[in-house]
Amino acid sequence: MATVGIPSLAPPTPSRSVRRGVVGVVVTALAAALLAFGPAQKAEAAPVLLSQGKPVTASSQEHYGTPATAAVDGDNGTRWSSVASDPQWIRVDLGAPAALERVELRWEAAYAKAYRIETSQNGTDWSTVYSTTTGAGGAEALNVSGTARYVRMLGTARATGYGYSLWEFKVYGSTGGDGGPSLPGGGDLGPNVHVFDPSTPGIQAKLDQVFREQESAQFGSGRHAFFFKPGTYSGLNAQIGFYTQIAGLGLRPDDTTINGDVTVDAGWFNGNATQNFWRAAENLALNPVSGTNRWAVSQAASFRRMHVKGGLNLAPNGYGWASGGYIADSKIDGQVGNYSQQQWYTRDSAIGGWSNSVWNQVFSGVEGAPATSFPEPRYTTLNTTPISREKPFLYLDGNEYKVFAPAKRTDARGVSWANGTPQGESIPLSRFYVVKPGATAATINAALAQGLHLLFTPGVYHVDRTIDVDRANTIVLGLGLATIIPDNGVTAMRVADVDGVRLAGFLIDAGPVNSPTLLEVGPQGAYADHAANPTTVQDVYLRIGGAGPGKATTSMVVNSDDTIVDHTWVWRADHGDGVGWEMNRADYGVRVNGDDVLATGLFVEHFNKYDVEWYGERGRTIFYQNEKAYDAPNQAAIQNGTTQGYAAYRVDDSVTTHEAWGLGSYCNYNVDPTIRQHHGFKAPVKPGVRFHSLLVVSLGGMGHYNHVINDTGASTVPAGTSTVPSTLVSFP
Repeated sequence: MATVGIPSLAPPTPSRSVRRGVVGVVVTALAAALLAFGPAQKAEAAPVLLSQGKPVTASSQEHYGTPATAAVDGDNGTRWSSVASDPQWIRVDLGAPAALERVELRWEAAYAKAYRIETSQNGTDWSTVYSTTTGAGGAEALNVSGTARYVRMLGTARATGYGYSLWEFKVYGSTGGDGGPSLPGGGDLGPNVHVFDPSTPGIQAKLDQVFREQESAQFGSGRHAFFFKPGTYSGLNAQIGFYTQIAGLGLRPDDTTINGDVTVDAGWFNGNATQNFWRAAENLALNPVSGTNRWAVSQAASFRRMHVKGGLNLAPNGYGWASGGYIADSKIDGQVGNYSQQQWYTRDSAIGGWSNSVWNQVFSGVEGAPATSFPEPRYTTLNTTPISREKPFLYLDGNEYKVFAPAKRTDARGVSWANGTPQGESIPLSRFYVVKPGATAATINAALAQGLHLLFTPGVYHVDRTIDVDRANTIVLGLGLATIIPDNGVTAMRVADVDGVRLAGFLIDAGPVNSPTLLEVGPQGAYADHAANPTTVQDVYLRIGGAGPGKATTSMVVNSDDTIVDHTWVWRADHGDGVGWEMNRADYGVRVNGDDVLATGLFVEHFNKYDVEWYGERGRTIFYQNEKAYDAPNQAAIQNGTTQGYAAYRVDDSVTTHEAWGLGSYCNYNVDPTIRQHHGFKAPVKPGVRFHSLLVVSLGGMGHYNHVINDTGASTVPAGTSTVPSTLVSFP
């Protein structure tokens, strides 16, 4: 983003207009080795219960009290139940191929008259091993045979007017010896996770020590997370530096109260907050000493699930430059002082007021937000957020660590934790592989194959092969801005075209050998419908250069339908080590091929060509912040055929439906200020393609835009060296 002296792959797949498949109800045969139902072979030893506590998913659930996990928890008093329609299914992932011997179903009164037991090696292709149209309910024990990793009950006809309801779904069998040693779940969180309770001595001293190390360590290797157990803490000022996370360990923010401050300021950078990146505050209640807490940040700094019992100041001391930022699921009782913040996005929160606007302040689902008044004041406000699902977080249930995975909300407004018990799922830490520095990609993939989630502890991780997230509902959660670096030009992480994966809280840093991509969500050609249970990408940041030489052709590719990208900063570095037009070459920032993808809080900057390209249908973006690459050597370097420059955000001509709110693109061509950018945004002129509240800015006259979008919108040239945005209320 703006620094000192700057004022306040393969070709993409074609766009898809119609979904190409519905997951969960289409059954196909396995290409090889069909598993047939029949009398089980007599076992040499008693079969083992394989399904208890394993990852489980279902086509639906009746309400928040009947989750799929209740059917594999070993508790005969809890149950899964579906909505009242046919067909419905529940599926368990055994973590590795197993020799199956028996499936036991313990039905509640709402049972299946017709159903199948199906198995799969990959979670996509299914084979029937048992089928009936005369189910009797009650307790059923079914002998089966064959080898598979996934087992599901697919109900096709209900015996009652209610949904399907199972007290227990048990799978018995044995695992072979070819899967390698079993990796343990859970364990300690490593030396860089600092856990406090109200009686812990020396809390302030520890906070101060880490801050001294991290205050200006913009590209350092230190990573830290501070966790506060539920209770009240007084007299603290937690100053938060680079790669530092502070969070409460309660289920709700008000479970952990700090009578004091959680502070970000810019003394290290002479009062300029435009480089206060990579940090986080989550799940705490604050009583600020002066009545107002200071959080002067820029990109990649999340403020989530916080309750500030006072005001919040987003500017550094002295009101220097600031270029944030992001708030979600938070309650600010007093006023938010925007002051010098050039742009900001606030989602699903409650605030006591907002002070002013600079260039681009956007709100969705925020109680107390100012009304839309763009272009002056520059507020863009949506009453609700169409779809949201909050970031997973670590908490303590008694003395046991768990991860809470909040439920999806539609047309969300206000915080998710205001009334009663938060809705979602609690997952014991024992179901996570706790990744610590030194872990290899092979070990990480073995843990995933075993059915474990991933919890990356604070550290830097080199991977020599892709981390493959193939299982539905897998959580990959980073603490303390855990950082993954791909070696030898591999893609750092890929997600299969499955339901409900949650990626959150980590940084992917490109390596010196060019990677074709850094993060792929879904394979090319993905088609499954994930509307009921989307994949989410939250506080996941991608960086090319800065910490050292790095290259990637396309940083993030989103192929899976219905994906939610909620707060990301995808950054080709403009300063630091390994920075130069070709030294940290990265042509494309984000490419979206999937349909019905929603981006809330999208920050993408400085790519050699297009920063964002959108090929999927019905895409939506709420808030977009961009700077074009500072270091283009001349006009020829960014010439795009007959067009001057590559758009910051381009919707492909094949797309018929797309909508975006609150978009800004800025240029600072400081190598050659004579460069002209024809437009900031490019989109087809069609009734279904709509943009709201757009602006382009020439930072101090260092290069200029001729138009805002396509050939529409005033040039920035008349402003000369004055940093005055050119705005457009709507397009077309």
